Amino acid sequence: MNGEGDGIATGWRARLKSGLRKSSAAVAGAINDIFVKRPLDAASIQDLEEALIAADLGVDVASRLSQGVAKIAFDKDPNPADIRAFLAANIAEILDPVAVPFALDDTLKPHVVLVCGVNGTGKTTTIGKLASQFRAEGRSVMLAAADTFRAAATEQLQIWGERTGCEVIAAAAPGADAAGLAFEALQRAKAENVDLLLIDTAGRLQNKSDMMNELQKIMRVLTKQDAEAPHSVLLILDATTGQNAHSQVKVFAEMVHVTGLIVTKLDGSSKGGVLVSLAEQFGLPVHAIGVGEQIGDLSPFTAADFANSLLDVDA
Repeated sequence: MNGEGDGIATGWRARLKSGLRKSSAAVAGAINDIFVKRPLDAASIQDLEEALIAADLGVDVASRLSQGVAKIAFDKDPNPADIRAFLAANIAEILDPVAVPFALDDTLKPHVVLVCGVNGTGKTTTIGKLASQFRAEGRSVMLAAADTFRAAATEQLQIWGERTGCEVIAAAAPGADAAGLAFEALQRAKAENVDLLLIDTAGRLQNKSDMMNELQKIMRVLTKQDAEAPHSVLLILDATTGQNAHSQVKVFAEMVHVTGLIVTKLDGSSKGGVLVSLAEQFGLPVHAIGVGEQIGDLSPFTAADFANSLLDVDA
């Protein structure tokens, strides 16, 4: 990696560590408290397991990690930093198989991405950030405002379109047929030889059956033009919801074939450990994580960087 690349990576690690400070305080802080001037015994191991569960790592992962700590020949009075480093290495092993950067298939014109998630998770902002990043790579990007239920979502996407120089396909008024709009967007994207089509969708989870019908209708009309579309289905999850993210993955997996996850708002949450339990339970690729509102605060997910930041371990 060249010097510029090293600088970018170092800058992202610093933002990640800062963004995960609430989660790190919950996980690393608890470990420090447990093992300061305490022996490594059954009681401290039990406290460690409870702390990992409280940090949203999940019961199975917490049990396995704490038992792993119990088997290590630490000193009678263990150094909390050594335990954090051990846990970070093991968490990185859990996360590494799902750390898969999102990449466009250059054989597709366009690569069609359906973006879904509960309202409020940051779908539209994430679409804007992705559009900006791919535009910076010289890719042509089109946005489709298929969350036709909320005028605010369309307006927000149009703002991102202006910022990034992307054409936005939107309905003239709220309440338009979302599937019809997606169909039109794909027609336009094919005609204009666009590299990437990002389709925003509604996330009214309180009307699960309506949302399922709408998403499945969008999928059906897209296949009328391209049997393989959408080529990717990204589920956006809000880290502040903690274990509720599991139920969201299950719900959307029932509706559409989710191909990958993006986790947002890690900077506003002490529940960043939920990424570990999500990886363990579902094994879905985690393409990127967000730790702020700026474009540079959405970055490809890297297992070791995340684990080290969560456990407050210097790389």
